[in-house]
Amino acid sequence: MKQTVKKIILAYSGGLDTSVILHWLKANYPGCEVVTVTADVGMGNELDGLEEKAKKTGASKAYIIDVREEFITDYIYPTLRAGAIYEHKYLLGTSFARPLIAKKMVEIAEKEGADAVAHGATGRGNDQVRFDMTVMALNPRLQIIAPWREWTLKSRKDLLDYCDENGIPTTASRTKIYSHDKNLFHFSTEGGMLENPWNAPAGDGIFELTVDPEKAPDQPTYVDIDFEEGYPVKVNGREMQPVQMMDFLNTIGGDNGIGRVDMVENRLVGMKSHGIYETPGGTILYEALRDLETLTLDRDAMHFKEIVALRYAELVYYGQWFTPLRKAIDAFVNVLQKRTTGTVRLKLYKGSVTPVARKAPRGLYREDYASFDDEEVYNQHDAEGFIRLFGLPMKIRAQVDYNMPAIDEVEMFSRFKRD
Repeated sequence: MKQTVKKIILAYSGGLDTSVILHWLKANYPGCEVVTVTADVGMGNELDGLEEKAKKTGASKAYIIDVREEFITDYIYPTLRAGAIYEHKYLLGTSFARPLIAKKMVEIAEKEGADAVAHGATGRGNDQVRFDMTVMALNPRLQIIAPWREWTLKSRKDLLDYCDENGIPTTASRTKIYSHDKNLFHFSTEGGMLENPWNAPAGDGIFELTVDPEKAPDQPTYVDIDFEEGYPVKVNGREMQPVQMMDFLNTIGGDNGIGRVDMVENRLVGMKSHGIYETPGGTILYEALRDLETLTLDRDAMHFKEIVALRYAELVYYGQWFTPLRKAIDAFVNVLQKRTTGTVRLKLYKGSVTPVARKAPRGLYREDYASFDDEEVYNQHDAEGFIRLFGLPMKIRAQVDYNMPAIDEVEMFSRFKRD
């Protein structure tokens, strides 16, 4: 017996899965009201006719909420400033969109007086964790319904058969075999031929945001990115709002074949998966900020930030966005980024992003110290004592290993000077 539920908030995209889920909820939770919530994180024309479709399939109400700017400022930018990349490749485009969508579901559930939320994440993927854990963190009173963990439907074919049997309109077909996720930060593709990791991505339906690097322009494109305390604020000297900037960088990045990633990743649930990610604008921002930090972060801060970035990426990937640790790392990053203001120039060419120039008004690079010509501010003789002390543990170990007596460093050094 299903638990009695009066109103369910469904995360709704209008695709095959959530179209079936909307009908299935009405059929399996008798008398319940289903309200759909679509958080627009940059799906573009996928939103066309969505409200009408939801109501025709059984929704009593359909919310479509524009959260694109919040997505950038509160989710993309913190992850960017932390330098978080999962397993050295994945820029987390789907991972940090899910907690935002779930957050909006909780907000609408509280507004509507709903007692449950539902989502279309499968029982073998990461998204179920991200949805469930966000709801648990923000409103643990809400019941969570995940039909893929309940129903007997097992495959895309089963879903299409369900649509045919119940008169559910869908644009999906039995020949469109890929699973996609799209937002203003990235486009991902899984399934189909990609399920065999030996298969190189080819054919229609895999790439949407980027041209084939081999077909990109034969002349490079140069772009300047201005940052203030680690936040991107200008492109080519022109101030841009977050959504406008992301659209612009996606366009020029996509035109130059930037941001394609083909990877086998470790899912949280234990299996590996093979997929394709396109993140043109995001790749440009990551490369630019990382390069600017070479001027503004000292050695210890930079190296420790690399360690923190790995943990931050795991938190995002694992659905632990709304945790004290993630917030604490943000506070750490905010301190480091206070100095990270400046400009980076990048060369975009046939799939590559190469920083070629950078400047920072409070950068730690000093030409007078780094110069091979100027001896006024750096005494090279100081290096001798530094090396002797820095290498002392290695020297002592060698003396022990070879049964050598201790050496009077002061006498030896004085004798060396006299000679």
